[in-house]
Amino acid sequence: MEIAIIAADTKKELMTQFCIAYCGILSKHNLCATSITAKYISEATGLNIERLLTGEQGGEQQITTRVAYDEIDILLCFRDTRSDRALNEEEQELLLTCDRYNIPVATNIATAEVLITALERGDLEWRNFVNPKSEYNAKKRMI
Repeated sequence: MEIAIIAADTKKELMTQFCIAYCGILSKHNLCATSITAKYISEATGLNIERLLTGEQGGEQQITTRVAYDEIDILLCFRDTRSDRALNEEEQELLLTCDRYNIPVATNIATAEVLITALERGDLEWRNFVNPKSEYNAKKRMI
């Protein structure tokens, strides 16, 4: 599966710790992340992560576009939860696009754990039927 990862500056350490804890599961999937988040995670875990642009340079928009093209199956997006911080336009568009295309999203560690353990159990296999780029659909086209 294709997993996109984003972490606000205040959540990068938490996301890194999450990825360390679930490195075994994450290593079985294709990962992409905004640049600095990818750097932290790959240095801490050794996971192979495609590095996108930083959030400020358009990394969130890159992920939003991939969601719209059905190239992302799960989004882990640990957001800044300070009460004085509202969602920016890019975050709103990303979450709306995930809703539109039925992409499971975790915006906190509790939901991320639920999604990752569900992924390991096979509970998200329905994404293989929905995602036209999945191995399942590629095999079906060959027949």
